[in-house]
Amino acid sequence: MLLELRQLRIQPGHQLLFEDVSWQQLENILRELGESRAAKLSYSNGRLEIMVPLPEHEKAKEIIGDMVKILLSERGINYESLGSTTLKNERMTQAVEPDTCFYIQNQAAVIGKNRLDLSVDPPPDLAIEIDVTYRTQLDNYRVLGVPELWRYSHQGLEINVLQGGQYVESDSSPTFPGIPIIELVNRYIQQSQVSGGSQAIQAFRTWIRENL
Repeated sequence: MLLELRQLRIQPGHQLLFEDVSWQQLENILRELGESRAAKLSYSNGRLEIMVPLPEHEKAKEIIGDMVKILLSERGINYESLGSTTLKNERMTQAVEPDTCFYIQNQAAVIGKNRLDLSVDPPPDLAIEIDVTYRTQLDNYRVLGVPELWRYSHQGLEINVLQGGQYVESDSSPTFPGIPIIELVNRYIQQSQVSGGSQAIQAFRTWIRENL
């Protein structure tokens, strides 16, 4: 008797690894797991990882996502925030679910879309991964052509910018030139651990209005 994927219980902070998974099997797994789930998937050339993040991971994701939305809104920039939408390209045999992602320059291309296919749709302009549970692999995002990837870990924020087909670590964000993103993200996530998330976000909003 074969076990079904929905029978598996993965503890937060743990992951499952599957080898030799076909694209059709991946599509079946995505359908079986559905949209309302805690698990995240990463797929590259037949290798599938299913991960369940810790609560600490979710807190950092929400704060950084809120900071990006505040920055974009305060600067009057239109965007689409697509959260952990599955980014996939069958031709490149790649699929990944960021913690959150933003369409900014390419916003108009995804308005009204509930499913993305990166063989025809552009990749998000900015993807964000929280690496407090596991270390994000860059290859998925590199192959899919995501121009900017942020990774936040216990060591702080790391910005990776796609240049010549490879990611290069950067001290600044092309999406937010002239703004000390690394310093601000690290400061207000640390503040949230002391004073709470909503207070940290309000303090960040005040900083933006006073300094931009």
